[in-house]
Amino acid sequence: MPINLQTCVEPYVESFTASLAVADYKAPTIKNYRSIIRKLGKVMDSEGVTPCALTLDQAERLGRMVSRKHGQTVQPYNLARRFAHHLIDIGVARPAPLTDAQIARAALLANFETYLVKQRGLSERTIYHTLRFANRFLDYRFGEQMIDPACLRPADAIGFIEHVLAGARRDKTIATHVRIFLQYLFGCGATPTNLSLSLPRTAKSWAARLPRHLSPEGVEAVLASVRDNPRHGARDYAMLLLMARLGLRAVEVMAIQLDDIDWRAGELTVRGKGKLHDRLPITVEVGDALSHYLREERGPTTCRTMFVTHRAPHRPFKDSQIVNDILKEALKATGQKPVTPYVGSHLLRHSLATQLVNTGASLEEVGDVLRHRSRTSTMIYARIDIDGLRSIAQPWPVAGGVQ
Repeated sequence: MPINLQTCVEPYVESFTASLAVADYKAPTIKNYRSIIRKLGKVMDSEGVTPCALTLDQAERLGRMVSRKHGQTVQPYNLARRFAHHLIDIGVARPAPLTDAQIARAALLANFETYLVKQRGLSERTIYHTLRFANRFLDYRFGEQMIDPACLRPADAIGFIEHVLAGARRDKTIATHVRIFLQYLFGCGATPTNLSLSLPRTAKSWAARLPRHLSPEGVEAVLASVRDNPRHGARDYAMLLLMARLGLRAVEVMAIQLDDIDWRAGELTVRGKGKLHDRLPITVEVGDALSHYLREERGPTTCRTMFVTHRAPHRPFKDSQIVNDILKEALKATGQKPVTPYVGSHLLRHSLATQLVNTGASLEEVGDVLRHRSRTSTMIYARIDIDGLRSIAQPWPVAGGVQ
């Protein structure tokens, strides 16, 4: 007698996989995801959870009960949450109703976001992090209870920053994000006093060191290592080359759109900090790298962002962490040991500035290349101008000072 292997999710598997196909997922990936969802169905049957009753939290919990194959990269609980979203989208399941506390918090954060966009004019990336820390601060102070900004005290904000910094390796922006949130609460009348004035500035002991940089030979070794990567060398090489030759920040590389390149004029529009746009000339080397990536490696997608993921559905990256990962792998492959445990994408930007200073460029010229809005940002490179420092250094006393 044949055994019925169907589970409660079977009527919805095909519509789910069809949505993956529309998003340009490849057939082997869809087949693998279909298998995982059917395993999820077995877990749901054993736990007595029907598709119409599946919530996002339940999907994550049940997804963690699904066994993983050796070497499987996708997390079943992430796929389970996506399947739950699909059930909600097609009207089979309903999202869990929000509590009064969740509704109040969502309204406060939505108004705060409007303030950040319309009155502060911050970038999308800064708004994202500011909202994230505001939400974490509310979690720290109120948990799942109803929020009451009027009862906030300076000790709450200071305690939160100490709590975050206790587990953070390096982040000078936490106090800034919280300070903006407290300024907003006072401005809209939610708090009787301006609690942002009680926040001390975060210590920056790391600012006294020299800029982290590689030698020109080290930069070339990193670029060669990435370019020769058989998997996705063209994309990674083009991204690092933009930072090594033009001094772009990682977030600026991630923000490049296809329409930002004027191939006829040989110029690139850079979406910089503070929503400022600059036009930079594209060298032949950079242009060749970009065109090679577009012709040979960029997957089929309607997305207008230049650099996208290699895995379907070929979307833009959520953040610039991919650049840090590429750089770390290249440093390891070339046997170069960074001067500090933390290696960020600014390593190539610092290396370009250091090379300019060492070849005789003035600080004004370095600031122009790096598009600094403040001379203070460029002054850090004065520490590596050895000839300039030598010219103003006082001789070391050899016979003793004045008694």
